Parts: sequence; C-alpha cells; structure tokens
Amino acid sequence: MSAIIQGAALVFLGWSCFVFCVQLVGIFKIFRTYTAPPVKPVSPSLREDDVPHITVIRPVKGVDAGLYECLASTFALDYPRTKLSISLCVASIADPAYPVLQQLLADFPGFDANIFVEENDPLLHGPEGHINNLGPNPKVRNISRAYREAKGDAIWVVDCNIWTAKGAAGRMVDRLYGIQPGGNRAKPYKFVHQLPLVVDIEASRTEEGQSLLPTNEAKSNEPTSILDYGGRLEEMFMATTHAKFYSAINTVGIAPCIVGKSNMFRKSHLDRFTDPLQNPNLTAEDMARGNGNRGVDFFSSSICEDHLIGDLIFRSSAPGFRNHGLVFGEVVIQPMAGMSVAAYVARRVRWLRVRKWTVLAATLIEPGVESLLCCLYFSFALTTLSWFHEKLGLPQTWCAMAGIWGFMVTAWMVVDRLLSSKLHKCQGIEVDGDTPPFARGMGVSRRGGLKQRPFLEWLSAWLGRELLALPIWTWAVLLGTTVAWRGKQFRVRMDMTVVEIGQTGGRTSSQVIGSATPKGSSSPRSRSKDRLD
Repeated sequence: MSAIIQGAALVFLGWSCFVFCVQLVGIFKIFRTYTAPPVKPVSPSLREDDVPHITVIRPVKGVDAGLYECLASTFALDYPRTKLSISLCVASIADPAYPVLQQLLADFPGFDANIFVEENDPLLHGPEGHINNLGPNPKVRNISRAYREAKGDAIWVVDCNIWTAKGAAGRMVDRLYGIQPGGNRAKPYKFVHQLPLVVDIEASRTEEGQSLLPTNEAKSNEPTSILDYGGRLEEMFMATTHAKFYSAINTVGIAPCIVGKSNMFRKSHLDRFTDPLQNPNLTAEDMARGNGNRGVDFFSSSICEDHLIGDLIFRSSAPGFRNHGLVFGEVVIQPMAGMSVAAYVARRVRWLRVRKWTVLAATLIEPGVESLLCCLYFSFALTTLSWFHEKLGLPQTWCAMAGIWGFMVTAWMVVDRLLSSKLHKCQGIEVDGDTPPFARGMGVSRRGGLKQRPFLEWLSAWLGRELLALPIWTWAVLLGTTVAWRGKQFRVRMDMTVVEIGQTGGRTSSQVIGSATPKGSSSPRSRSKDRLD
C-alpha cells in the first residue's frame, strides 16, 4: 500500500508541475504580447489587386447586449471596401435581431453587405430545396448560403456578439497569408484566430460613473441576487483559466485549440479538405456527412462545428502552409448582460458535453488543471514523497498538506488577479471615438473605460468559478449527453454528430423589436433568448 501511495504521489507531482509549466508559458506569452496595440497591418495598404478579398460571415440569433456595436465594428474595419463583403445571417425575419440588421445596412451605405435569411435559402426551401438538405446544426444552417455565395477565398466567421478592433481584419489577413512589411512574405497559415474576452456590462460603470446600459435596461437587468451573476463567472473564466491554456497551447502549436468566436480560413482549403476524394484523412463513410455537402455544410450534422473545422484543417495536408496561428496581441470582446448562474452552468455543460467526444482525453483530465484540485495534487505529493521529508524537512501531516494547499491556491489566485487585470486593460486595442466603453479597458486612464473590479468583488467571482468547476464537470461529463443550443435540444453521439430531440419551446423572446435599436444603445435580452451561447 505504501508503494502505491508513493507512486500516486509521484504521478500527482509530475502532473501538477506539468500544469504549472503550461500555465507559465501562457502567462508569459500574454504579458509579452498584450501590452500595447499591435503593429499596423500591411495588407490594407497593398495595391488593390494584391489585397485578399474577405467575406465576413456573422451568424445572428436574437438581440445580445451590444449587438449593434458588435456588428457595426465590421463596417468600421480599416480594410478596403472593394475587398470586403459582409454577410449578416439570420434564421427568420421574425428574429428580434432582423430590424437591427436592416438598420445597419441603412446606417452604413456603400458596403457590399447583405442579409441572408435561412428561411429563404433555396437549398432548404423553395421548389428545388428541402429542409433536410442540411443537418440539424442551427449555426451551419444559418451561415450556409453566405458561405456558398462568398466572394474571394478568405472566410472570416465572427459571432454576432463579438466586437473587433479596426485593424483586426488586416492583421488576420497578414497572418493567414504571411504578409509582412517591406514586401516580405512569411510562411502562411491555414487557419488564424483571436483571443476572446468577455466583459460583463451588467451593473458595470465607466470611470466617469456612467452605466453601460440605458437607464430603463440598467434597472430591469440589475442583479438582485448572487444567482444573477453568471456573466461575471463567464468573464472570470475567459480571462483566467481559458486565456492561460488557450495562449499556451497555441504558442506550442502541437494541437488545435480554438473557441470559435473569430476564425479565418480559406474557402478553397475547406472545400478540398471536406471532400473524401481529395483528403486521405477522410473515409468512404464521410461521403454522407452533412448529407453529402462540402465546405461548412459538411459539418451540419455535427455540433461544435468550430472545433471540428479547425481540427480538420489542422490534420489535413497543405504543403507550404503552417497549421493554426493565433494573432497574439489581438483580442476580441464579447459584451454580456443578463446571464444567470444557471445559464452559465448550462453553457459550460454544453461546452463540456461536446468536447467529451471531440477531445475525450483532454476532457477527462480537465478537473486536474483547475486550481483547487491541482494544488491538492501538489500538496499531497510534497507531504507524501519521502524525498521532500528527508531533504527539505517537510512534515508528512495533514496540517502541513492543508497549509501548502492554502498557500498554492492563494498564489494561483494572485496570478489570476494580475492576469485578468492585464487582459481587461485591453492595451492591445486602438481606441478612438467609435470604440464602445466595454472595449476601452478596465482600470486604465482612457476616457470612457470601465472601472476595475474591486478586489472583493473580483474574489467572489473567482471563488465561485473555481468552486463550480468540478460539479459542472461531473454533471456534464458523467451524467448526461444532451445539450441545449440555440433554442433546441440535441443528443450528442460518440462520433460527434447530433440528433435533434425537440425544441425547448421555440422562440421565447418576449418582445419583437418594432424598430431598430439606436446606435450606441443596443439593449441586452439575454434572459429572453432561447440560446445559451
């Protein structure tokens, strides 16, 4: 029994040290690259014929907090208009977001911008279409027509609740195509993406004391109990645990690691990689995937299409190209309001249940990368292995183990405080008059920026997220296979395909907008929406 315990302690020591090292890589990369606005992109200043054409596809579902500002950021991109096509995709004209999309086209004339309505897609409806021509994935069905009719080769899929900086398009293109200053070229990438951050704007105020929400919305969405602070938990997760490992894995580049908020790739690559006749990584059984469609439609029978697209591109051969490239120094912002703790838990459960079959090994070991359990492994190892007792005099007692655990968790918390504060300063964003308050950073001297979270408020969110991590993982991984996504229920199969098992009640928005939301005042309706992402 002693040998078994010593062996377990040795494994725990190795694992915890490995986690510490991975985190250090991510932390170092963040502090090194997210300290100032990135360099000015090169591609927008090339001769017009040399500028790659981008099709920006923005799937929309309901009215998120800051929806107008997020979508408007696409029209503000510092990129030649003649080389930019914008596709705003919505399932139905009855969607509450549809008037907002119409208002955007009216506010920004002169752009190659179109609204694609899924219910008007000839592939799914009409005399030659059929609703079952695509699988049940609602996001793929939403963007399918925009992808099929895309102009140019570069496809940039950006979620509707994501705000991007003006230079983002140019820097993404520079990395995808290997464009460098002075006419130099680096090895291009097959797939590029950005680090996402969440900003909970509910009850948040600027340095001048102004609420980020209109007065009536601020009052109606003001948290009334601890159960209303799901947005703060999501903000904490994305700026600490997720950011560290996302940056570390993409620095090393040994495996695909993408979250799907803002991704750019080539249409020609994806069309070829999803063709079993051209990609040896696929089998004859894959001929029927996505009901026989190629490109993004290939993933219409699966959930977690963002990861699957990235994974397939990563594994598929393209001589002369590098795999994935994170645009370090560049962040995208997701403003959030109205998320309850229950909604946060449901979102994390969906994420984990999908990842359970996409990256099974990583999902099974995930609890061991969280602070409470990882530090427990480390403290157990230090107070169990005889070497530490003989050489360093560490007592082999429960009290010593508890003391080391408490010290390590505290150190972990301090590092997370520094890291989240660093990221939420948004020093990598060029701020101008069009930059919304939620993208101006927290605790910095920029006019209109947000106040930094007080330490006790921050600590309560940190503790809440850490304490919920293991129960959420247990529920998600061990106790179910169904997920709620965009108003529908799905069962996730082991081959990562999904089966729709019924709707959660259809569209539950309590109010259909009669007129577009005015610029600068998009109101959040997360509580009335039937989606959890």
